[in-house]
Formats: sequence, C-alpha cells, structure tokens
Amino acid sequence: MDVGEILNFKPEMAVKRAAEEEEDEKDRPGKKRGRLESRGLGPQPPSSHLGSLGGVASARTRQIVEEKLMEFEEQENSEVTDGPLNESLLKKMILSFEKRVLKNQELRIKFPDDPRKFMESEVELNDAVEELHVVATVPELYPVLVELGTVKSLLSLLSHDNTDIAIATVDLLQEMTELEDIQEEEGAEALIDALLEGQVVTTLVHNLQRMDESNKAEADGVHNSLGIIENLAEVRVQVCRDAGPGGLLAWLLKRLRAKLPFDANKLYSSEILAICMQNHEENRRLLGEMDGIDVLLQQLAVYKRHDPSTNEEQEMMENLFDTLCSCLMFTPNRDLFLRGEGLQLMNLMLREKKLSRNGALRVLDHALTGQEGADNCNKFVEILGLRTIFPLFMKTPGKHGKKGLTKDQHEEHVISIITSLLRNCRPNQRTRLINKFTENDHEKVDRLLELHFKYLEKVLATNLEEQAKTENLDEDELYLRRLDGGLFTLQLVDYIMLDVCATGPPSIKRQYASNLGDGTNSDAQAEEQDRILDLLDKFQNT
Repeated sequence: MDVGEILNFKPEMAVKRAAEEEEDEKDRPGKKRGRLESRGLGPQPPSSHLGSLGGVASARTRQIVEEKLMEFEEQENSEVTDGPLNESLLKKMILSFEKRVLKNQELRIKFPDDPRKFMESEVELNDAVEELHVVATVPELYPVLVELGTVKSLLSLLSHDNTDIAIATVDLLQEMTELEDIQEEEGAEALIDALLEGQVVTTLVHNLQRMDESNKAEADGVHNSLGIIENLAEVRVQVCRDAGPGGLLAWLLKRLRAKLPFDANKLYSSEILAICMQNHEENRRLLGEMDGIDVLLQQLAVYKRHDPSTNEEQEMMENLFDTLCSCLMFTPNRDLFLRGEGLQLMNLMLREKKLSRNGALRVLDHALTGQEGADNCNKFVEILGLRTIFPLFMKTPGKHGKKGLTKDQHEEHVISIITSLLRNCRPNQRTRLINKFTENDHEKVDRLLELHFKYLEKVLATNLEEQAKTENLDEDELYLRRLDGGLFTLQLVDYIMLDVCATGPPSIKRQYASNLGDGTNSDAQAEEQDRILDLLDKFQNT
C-alpha cells in the first residue's frame, strides 16, 4: 500500500451529523495526560479547521479509512523503523500524524459538548506534532511534507480550538524555517512556497489574536509566530507585502500600544514592524491610515526625558525610530507627522540630550528633506528649532551609547537639516535662518569653513584609496564610494556656503573670503579673496 495514496485519500462527507451519539468511552488506564487536559473542558464549538470535513463522516467512510490505515499498519509493523530519518521513515511519521489529526477531528465533531471524549486524542495529536521536530534536522526532506499535504495539515492546526496544539505547531514551523541559510538549503524552497500558498501570515495573525500573553506558553507562542514571519521575510518579499492585507500591521500596532510591561515580544514586534516598512510603500501608506504615526510618536514620547532601562529596550526604541523614518518617505505621512506634533517631540528630544537624541535627529532629517518637507521646515523654525539645531552644528557631541551616531553621521544629519531649511523656508523664516550666520562675529561661517576642509580631506583620501585599488569600477560605483567617503557631506556644506554668501548680508561673504588661504602668501591670498568676492557678486546678480 502506497503511503501517498492513503494520505491523498479524501473521504466522502455526510451532509448532517449522526442522529445518535455513541456511548461514553472508558478512559484508558495509565494514560499520561499533561497540560492539554486543562484546556477546553467547557462546551466547544467545532473549530474552523474542521470545515474540510463538512459534517460527521459517514460510518462507511470511516470504515474505508480505517481499513486503509490498518492495511498500512500491518506493513509498517513488519519493517524496521530504527536508524536515521529517511524518506520511508518520514512517510510513516506523516501517516501516524495524519491518522491522529483525522481521529481528533472526528471525535471533536461527534462530541462537541463533551471534551472528555476527545481529550485523549488531543494528547496523542500533540505528541505527533512534537515527533515531527526531527524533520527540521533534515530540510532536504521538506518536499516530501509538501507532496503529501502535511504543510496544509499543519497550517490547519494553527486554528485548532486547543491553543496548546496551535502553539506546538507554531513551535514546529518556527524550527523548520529557522535555518542558518535557508536560501541555500535543498528542499527549503518547497516548504516556503507551500507556507505562502497556504496564507501563513494571515493564519498566524488569526492565531495571534487569541493568545493571552499572561500565560507563558502562549507568550512563547507569540514570540515563535513572529519568528516564523521574520524567517520567511528574509527570503520572500511577499511576506512583507502580505503584512497589510493579512492583518499583521494592525496586530503589531495593537501589540505596541498595549499597556504591558516591556518584554521580548514587544521588542520583536517593533523589529518586525521595521522590517515591514523597509522598501514597501504600500505598507507605509497603510500604517499612516491606521493612525500608525500617532502610535509611534506616543511610544517614543516615553523616551523624551528618560533613557531606556536596558539594552533590549534601547533596541526597541531604535526600531521605532527606524520605522518612523521609513514611514516619512511616503509623502502624505509628513502631514500626519506635522499634525501629530512630531516636530515638537523631536525638538524636545534634541534639547534633553538623552539617548533618543540620535533617533530624533534622523527623523528630523527625513521629515524636512525635499520639497515635500516645506511645511515641516517652516513649522520647525516657528517652534524655535533653530535654537536647538545650531548648537549641534557648532559642536558635534560625542557618540552617545554603543549604538549612537558617529561624529560624521551626526554632522551629516545636522548639515542636511540646515540645507533643507535653506531650500524650503518662506521669506520670514528664511531671514531668521540667514541671520544665524551673522551672530557672534560670524562664528557659524567659520564653522562652515572648518567642515569644508575636514570633508575635502576625506574626499581626497578616498580618491587616493580608490586609485590604489586594482579592481575596475564603473563611474557610478566610484561616485557612490566617494559619496560615502565624505563627498555627500562636502557638497551640502558647500551648498550652504554658497547660499548664505549669495543671499545673506555682505558681511557673510566678506567673512568667508577673509578666511581663505593659509596666510603664507598675503598677496596671493588677497588676490584669491577678491576673485571669490567677484564670483559671488556675479552669481548673486544672475
């Protein structure tokens, strides 16, 4: 008897339940019962996964199934089952598993109001799921699971009325998808395709919605469910695309908003949310429509005056900042950020000098950049943001924490913010911005020159380094490396110098010109200063 033939057998389904229930079965003595017996002792409606049966199987149908299973059992008992897992042994395990699934389904339908009748079958089913963990050590056999329909059976168990069985199934799937390099594992692709075809994200979300995290086992089930999603997201973009329609985004926001103490599941939820926002504009749009921007701001507001208490909590805070930055790349979310007083919160974080300052600086950069950031730029000036950003421009703080911004990263964000303000501010706000460069004897012009020479040296060093390499790069790749090597920041610094010199008071360009040169040749320096002033005048009059 071929195992595949048995497992692919589909029994006929009756239209209605049997008229009379069978007599009570006596408990088998000595049967070990565990945590499963404590669940579902009240009246139980048929679970959604039983829908495939369409009612109680007829007596004739059950007889056919039992005859086929008995026939295989005779063959199974005559063969050696010891040794490493191979295809033959795996098929026997699958048969045993499917038998227990079928038995539990039938008993639950026959005795929906008497859990004692099906509890023993659920202990056996849970054991069968546990036995399948060995398959995770032999991923090349995953196609056998798919071929015999076991993946569909496992997905159906995620909706089982007994949450212990659902949790055990989640644990199994998490282990099966947690491979060091799942893309290179032979057979793993078949499993992933089968899970996605079975709408694993939606199924997991439905299961997550009924989990009570005050129970440790169910809290672990939540963590493992998120682990499955992360494992699959690493190799399939579809997982992130399904996050919105599958309800995952809504669940993640709800979990972050829940008034629960910080724990590993909240950290994991923030991580999965950040992953879903990366390079997925549709998810960014959906999150904005779900009031997600407000949720993120509310969660981050906790850290405006208080640092995270642990490294794990700091990691969650950074995940929330990453998510907010990604969301602000979708233009309509800029307005939601503005109306949600996100600018005020970021400004306050910068002033408080806590760990949140690094993330706030990144968020401000994303909120103000481009023409889409014009409203935010003008509002930032109105809330006295210039008093906050220019002290950071004048003196770059040291790295704050192990995961904080480096000095170069900090300077890049500050300079980018000032550049956006110059580009986007209306006349009144722009005047206030330009006047900053005349304060304290034009100290900010001196700072611009200091930054110019710093990043010019970095670019020259990068050029020499690239010339010394033997690899042949095209112009685009070389340009990208030069941008990373300081060219991007240098361009922004020079843009600011050009703008403030050309449009600001004459004293600014005179201050700029007077600082040119190294003072070794006064005649040459004076000639260069005159040339720069002449060029600036010509540029201003064009």
